Amino acid sequence: MPELQIDLKHMNQLTESGVSKQFEQELRCSHAGETGAVWIYRGILATRPRGELLTFAREHLAGESEHLRFFEQLQHCYRPSFMLPLWRLAGFLTGFLPAIFGKQAVYATIEAVETFVDQHYQEQIQGLKPQAHRDSEKAILACFEQCRLDEVHHRDDAKQRQSVEPGSTLRLWVRLVSSGSSSAVQIARVI
Repeated sequence: MPELQIDLKHMNQLTESGVSKQFEQELRCSHAGETGAVWIYRGILATRPRGELLTFAREHLAGESEHLRFFEQLQHCYRPSFMLPLWRLAGFLTGFLPAIFGKQAVYATIEAVETFVDQHYQEQIQGLKPQAHRDSEKAILACFEQCRLDEVHHRDDAKQRQSVEPGSTLRLWVRLVSSGSSSAVQIARVI
């Protein structure tokens, strides 16, 4: 995975002139989302998984941590969500609870989360593209796209590892996770 970063020239431009209100909102909610994602994998790891699930969680945690570092580099452009403690807790529980029930529950959960995140990044990119007049804003969008592609890889990896069809309880959980992710985005944009 290539390192996500904005070059010094573009970073200086962002420091001097900032970003539009919509860019600010999208950076805030993406930062909140990547914070939650890191905590999903920490929740999984808190159950002390072994073997395949341990490797999966560690690899994906590394990718999500890289995304979070990228958004933290840009914090001079936006105010972080006031709800970060809640996003950490929600992320932790989103990883911890299915991990108690086993790796298939984790994989179904990650597939659901990453399916939502892929769609969300696509919507962000399309919504911000008309406003990206400066090279620094275009650089941010390029990094959004790299994050999106990483999330697609996480989704596909989780989907490929599933060996059974989810039962009714797991399907209900997955719908709850998807709905919660959507609500979290709306809240994080503002609060």
